[in-house]
Amino acid sequence: MITVKLFGGAKKIFSTDQITVTQDNLTIQDLLDFLVKNKPENTNDLDTNNLLVAVNGVDSSTMGGFSAKLKANDTVSIIPIIHGGSTRIKFLVDNKTVEIFAMKKQESNIKFLDELREKFPNIVIQGISSNFILNPDHVKKIILLSLYAKKHDILLSKKLETDILMRFAGTNQIIQAINTVGVKNNEDFVIIAIGKKLPLDKLYTLLKPSITRLAKNNQSFLKKQFNISKKQLGTVLSKTPLEDLLTERAAVLFR
Repeated sequence: MITVKLFGGAKKIFSTDQITVTQDNLTIQDLLDFLVKNKPENTNDLDTNNLLVAVNGVDSSTMGGFSAKLKANDTVSIIPIIHGGSTRIKFLVDNKTVEIFAMKKQESNIKFLDELREKFPNIVIQGISSNFILNPDHVKKIILLSLYAKKHDILLSKKLETDILMRFAGTNQIIQAINTVGVKNNEDFVIIAIGKKLPLDKLYTLLKPSITRLAKNNQSFLKKQFNISKKQLGTVLSKTPLEDLLTERAAVLFR
């Protein structure tokens, strides 16, 4: 038996937040095919190309992707990703909207971030050095881990935003995480914001003049920072080995 937890648009499609599947020996892809085939009539399609899938809280990409075999009593979380415009990167997890803002450097990044938190107390706001962001999917997978940890009361710290910081840094030491991936003055950074649509729209309006595109070509830096070798990358059976190794490291941290 497999428990399937549905979030966001998937929850609306099936009119429930949980389904029990009794079939055995399924891969994740088999499970998705089953869900597509058995969804209620006259509902939206389940877009399997824009999903995050977690098995027992671990992103499926670290387990071999959708070809990974499921076991009895596994819990599979299905989280649709929603996309904004060219300068808005956002996705939905458990009815919470997560938005990513790539910010141009300024002299007082740290003060700016503190002021944002005061102006938007209903939004979880964290800043990460742009050097440590591989791509939007990397961010999505880390946030999925942190939100799962919060929901199950297994955060690495008391605050969700601190848990996010620690997972990007790959450490359970708060000071080390701040020194490694935290926002620094006069450097580009990324704001990760979690909240409801209306306050996020207001935040976007405020930030828009300083928004830039996510940095590219951070692979060499991240491989060096986390001592990831070609041999390690070669052992990962996925199309995104570096992304998945970084996610795996973030997933296995303990308090």
